[in-house]
Amino acid sequence: MTPDTPTTAPRADSPLRHTRDDGRTMTPTAAADAAARPRAARRLLTGFFAGLGVVMAVWGARMPAVQAAAHLGPGQLAVVLLAAAAGMVAGLQIGGRLSQRHGPARLLTGPAMVFGLSLAALGQCRTLTSLSAVAVAFGLSHGLLDVGVNAAAVQCQHGYGRSIISGLHAAYSLGALTGAGLAAVTTWVSHQAVFAAVGAGLALTAAAAGPKTKHIQALDQSHSSAEHASNSPRATGLGRTTMWLLGSLAAACLLAEGAATDWAAVHLRHLGASESAAASAYALYSAAMAAGRLLGDRLTARYGAITVVRAGALLASAGLGASLITDSAPAALAGWMALGLGLSTAVPSLITAAGRGGPRAVGTVAATGYIGLLAGPAAIGALASILTLPTALVLPVALAAVVAATARRALES
Repeated sequence: MTPDTPTTAPRADSPLRHTRDDGRTMTPTAAADAAARPRAARRLLTGFFAGLGVVMAVWGARMPAVQAAAHLGPGQLAVVLLAAAAGMVAGLQIGGRLSQRHGPARLLTGPAMVFGLSLAALGQCRTLTSLSAVAVAFGLSHGLLDVGVNAAAVQCQHGYGRSIISGLHAAYSLGALTGAGLAAVTTWVSHQAVFAAVGAGLALTAAAAGPKTKHIQALDQSHSSAEHASNSPRATGLGRTTMWLLGSLAAACLLAEGAATDWAAVHLRHLGASESAAASAYALYSAAMAAGRLLGDRLTARYGAITVVRAGALLASAGLGASLITDSAPAALAGWMALGLGLSTAVPSLITAAGRGGPRAVGTVAATGYIGLLAGPAAIGALASILTLPTALVLPVALAAVVAATARRALES
C-alpha cells in the first residue's frame, strides 16, 4: 500500500467517506492528512539521521584535538571512548523499552538535543574525569536517539508499504561525509568552537522539529489501531534465536565498518600508498556505502531484501578479499569501495527484520551490532600484532561471507 492509495475505495453512496485500516471511516480531509503523514515523517527522519552522522563524524575527526587539550595518553583516551560506548549500550537497551511502551516519537527531540549539547560540552572539558562524565551522557543520548530513529523508520516504512529505510540510512552516511568534510576544512578553528557550533545547531534544529514528531506519533497510533482491529499483537515477536542471529549479523557488518574507519588508511600506507591516497580510502568506502544505500530501496523493492543482502555481502567479501591477495594500493582502494557498496543495505534490512519484534527488538539488535563496531578495530589490531595487517583483514572478509550465507535464514525467520 502506498500513502497515496486509500485502503478501501469510498462507497458509491457516500463519496465523502474513506475507510481506514481498522475499519473506521474518514472524511477526505482526514484521509489526505493520513496519506501525507508518512512523507512528513520521512522528511523529519532524514534530518535526524543526517544529524547523527554529522555529529559522529565531527567528534571522531577532531578526536586528536580533544586528546591534546586534556593531555590524555592513549590509555586515558580509551577510558573516555569506553565511557561513551557504555552510555550508548545503556541507551540502546533503555530506548528499546521506552519505545516499546511509549512509541519512538518520544525518543527523537529530547535525546537529539542532549546529544548536540553533549558534543558542545565535550569541547569544553579539560580533564579525564569531566570528559568521561560527559561522554556517558553523549553515548546515552546517542543510543536513545539511535533506537528512536530506527524504530520510527520501521513504522514509516509500514506507512509507505515499501522499503525506504535504506534511503534513511543513506542520510546518515551523507551526514557523516558532510561532517568529515566540515572537520577537514575547519582545522584552523578550535575544536571547542566547532563542537559548540555543530552541537548547538543540532539542538536548535531538533527543538524546532519537535512539533513535527506528531506525524510519527500518528503513524504509531494508526499502526497500533490497525493491529488491534485485526486482533494481532502490537509486536509479532521474534524468537530469541532469530533476534540474536540478526544482532550477530549486524555486529559482523559493523565490525567491517569499524575496520574501514580505523584500518583502511593504515592498510593503504602499509602497501606504500601516499598519505593523500591513504586518506582517501575511508572517503571512498563511505561514498560507496552512501551510493549503495541511495539505490538500496529500489533494489530491495525489485529483487527482495534477501537477494540484495546476499549479493552485496558476496561482493564485499570477494572485493576486499581479492584486494588482499593482489596486494596493491589501487586494488586495495577498489576493495574498500566494494566493502562499502556490498554491505550498504545489510544493516537497514536487518533493522527492518528486527522491527517485526517491536522497538525493543530493534534496540537489542542495534546494541548487539554495535559490539562489532566497538570491538572490531581492536580485534583486528590484536591479530595484526600477532600476524600481519593483511592477514588480520581477512576477518571482515570472512564475516561478510557469513552474512551472505546466513542472510536467508535471518531475514525469512
